[in-house]
Amino acid sequence: MANTTFSGPVKVSTTFTVATVPDATLSEGGQIYVNNGANGSPIIAFSNGTAWLRCDTAGALSAT
Repeated sequence: MANTTFSGPVKVSTTFTVATVPDATLSEGGQIYVNNGANGSPIIAFSNGTAWLRCDTAGALSAT
């Protein structure tokens, strides 16, 4: 498998809210930007094939 190198920041093109995240079961291994997923603050989340989890704690997304 080839590696990918980026010369600048990687930008996730779509912003989601906790209420609008896609189905995690269809996105295993995917990453998304959730503008209110860390108790109301922005966070990158990843799908484990069951749920979207916060990248900083591996905890569930939460808008509050």
